[in-house]
Amino acid sequence: MTITYGVSPVVKRLRKANAMAELLVSVRSLCEAQAALVAGTAVIDVKEPLRGSLGRADDATIAAIIRETAGRRPVSAAMGELVDRLPRFEEAGLSYLKWGLAGCGGRARWRAELAEAIAPLHKANANWRAVAAAYADWRRADAPAPEEVCAFACTHSCGAFLLDTWHKDGTTLLDWLAPAEVGRLCQTCRKAGIRVAIAGSLGPAQIRMLCALDPDWFAVRGAVCAGGRREHAIDAAAVARLVDLLGSPCGPMTEIDAPYH
Repeated sequence: MTITYGVSPVVKRLRKANAMAELLVSVRSLCEAQAALVAGTAVIDVKEPLRGSLGRADDATIAAIIRETAGRRPVSAAMGELVDRLPRFEEAGLSYLKWGLAGCGGRARWRAELAEAIAPLHKANANWRAVAAAYADWRRADAPAPEEVCAFACTHSCGAFLLDTWHKDGTTLLDWLAPAEVGRLCQTCRKAGIRVAIAGSLGPAQIRMLCALDPDWFAVRGAVCAGGRREHAIDAAAVARLVDLLGSPCGPMTEIDAPYH
């Protein structure tokens, strides 16, 4: 699924034909994780939506979901905002961990602070990888610009780069960044061998528009919750519909879905 500079168009088309983005679903409970697994999601992400875009779930919830998946799917977990300096999650079993960078925009040492948060956990469990998480609405989050976070992901060999929105107010990723801007970030990561997850209150229409950028994952919550509300429970049928969508050829966006938040 790598977009490689200097590769012929024929090779690129062959790669695209044989590779499709997968679905990552953010869950807040063991019950939701079970529903997402049955519906076919590729990655389980654990967060508490009432605590923010990358709100950390209780450790007991994260541990229970790790035990339930038992290696059947990769599990990632949100660790809250870096500035909150929440206690480390010590148990093994996670594939990915991520911190938000809201409030770090004016902190000259945010790169060093993020690297310092990553280092001890990686020493304790070499199997997990850090995700560098950028906010498209970075100015109102007082966060580093997405280009800066993308550069950190590439220079620190992160497991993935996540592009999300900070404030869940009904706007989507595409209200803050144009597809071409998102595409440039994806290409930068591809050149460095970094996997990419695209999020930000995306629905089917936005996913259709962005799938040609060939991310590794589309990360959703609100789009697969009852009533399209991220604080409501996961709807397994909605998960299955997005899994089916990602297994189909990408087409042009014909209408804008209602925002998911």
